[in-house]
Amino acid sequence: MIDLKQIFLSEQKRKFASGQIDRRQFMMGATAAGLAVPMAMSMADQVMAATPKSGGDFRMGMGHGSTTDSLDPGTYENGMMTHVGNSWGGHLTEVGQDGQLRPDLCESFESADAKTWVFKIRKGVEFHNGKTLEPADVVASLNYHRDENSKSAMKGNLSTVEDIRIDGDSVVVELSGANADFPYIVSDYHAIIMPSSDGKIDPTSGVGTGAYILENFEPGVRFIGRKNPNYWKEGAGHFDSVEILSIIDPSARQAALMSGQVHAIDRIDPKTVALMSRNPAINILEITGTLHYTMPMRLDVAPFDNYDLRMALKLSIKRQEMVDKILLGHGALGNDHPISTANRFHASDLPQREFDPEKAAFHYKKSGHSGTIQLSASDAAFAGAVDAAVLASASAKEAGIDIEVVREPKDGYWSNVWNKKGWCMCYWGGRPTEDWMFSSAYVEGTEWNDTAWRGTDAANRFNQIVKDARAELDNAKRKALYAEAQALINDDGGAIVPMFANYIMGVSKKVAHSDNVAPNWEMDGHKATERWWMA
Repeated sequence: MIDLKQIFLSEQKRKFASGQIDRRQFMMGATAAGLAVPMAMSMADQVMAATPKSGGDFRMGMGHGSTTDSLDPGTYENGMMTHVGNSWGGHLTEVGQDGQLRPDLCESFESADAKTWVFKIRKGVEFHNGKTLEPADVVASLNYHRDENSKSAMKGNLSTVEDIRIDGDSVVVELSGANADFPYIVSDYHAIIMPSSDGKIDPTSGVGTGAYILENFEPGVRFIGRKNPNYWKEGAGHFDSVEILSIIDPSARQAALMSGQVHAIDRIDPKTVALMSRNPAINILEITGTLHYTMPMRLDVAPFDNYDLRMALKLSIKRQEMVDKILLGHGALGNDHPISTANRFHASDLPQREFDPEKAAFHYKKSGHSGTIQLSASDAAFAGAVDAAVLASASAKEAGIDIEVVREPKDGYWSNVWNKKGWCMCYWGGRPTEDWMFSSAYVEGTEWNDTAWRGTDAANRFNQIVKDARAELDNAKRKALYAEAQALINDDGGAIVPMFANYIMGVSKKVAHSDNVAPNWEMDGHKATERWWMA
């Protein structure tokens, strides 16, 4: 039976949200439909809170940032810079709050064979310097990461691109092999589209098409942006200004939110979730996604070039203990590969690696190694990273392995420790697709292969599988290939992945957002500055 009352109320809410009727008219309609006045008032408040409003100065504290950060998008290596880039820049495509890929600076993308991709560039978009977006800007921006001498973290993801050319209003990308997921790759936070001149971009200019125009940037301190009056995207970029602050210390970050110095923070320590949730001015926002905490061992640094040594360390970790004591249940077990249960081709049949001190001792003896093994750690990696390293050291002792936890400074951790020292603590936000994750951190050519997993038989097989899976359009066959890829990393790779963590954020009740918050990155896909508004 049709509920005419609910249909009427839904229509009234739509009109109220769109401004076709005011609050008084909405109340009159709701009470006429039989709602009590308190319920009608509550419904009106809910509609108002869910309706984006323009204005206000938004401040956000992030547990990321380093004095070595740069505006050059090819160098972005932490969450603060991802959010900064998304505030001033735009990409060809984006992953929406529903997890689906959609056009952004392109109007459409299509391919007949997954090898030749055509991106029709959106018209009427302006850069912050007044230049109109053209296909040439897209070509120059992507080619910046492809340059032979490029050190961009995006270089590996674009390694299969053979040619990029302009065809009228479109940009055509030719790949060396079919890749059904390529449109996801160009949504990568490094691939910001910037204005070009003579086929080149100025990567450190901070000039983009984003919702906010750069006013001030202090590496490792803050980013300030003011509203872009010519922003092309409707229903986005609501704040008059945004300020993103680097507050690495979890206690300081949480105190800033509770005192009202900032409106939102990321990376709430699981130990303080219960306490903060009792604050009447704060909402706890917890999202399950692809975030995982890792302990990468570099194969180009002894003794981690030894398979048995790596296996000994993998077997010496008490994963459940870390989930219980570090995440306090706000996450799940990892299995020494980066693909979560949220991913489409997660290898559910791969046996879960368990703590086994006897097997660990066997492999450790077989490795021939003796003496202390250093593990670099800092809570810059994630809240509780040092404690997690200490737990790893304690459990390894049960297998006769001596791990020394080296406490590293928070500032400069990502430039001085990660991807350089032999063994450290790390986090990965994960990626929406398996190919994107593997291409970012595990294929041999990427700058961010933080385990330096190259040259072994398993690594060679893995790299071939990634290429084959890209071109495979049969999902059943792709699933089998990706399952093998996960098994190879689990066995031979240098990554210890003990746990997947939920994104835990704190948001002032002065700020509103849609019910559908993106799970692909923290802070609403690192687009809170664009997607949220003042309540």
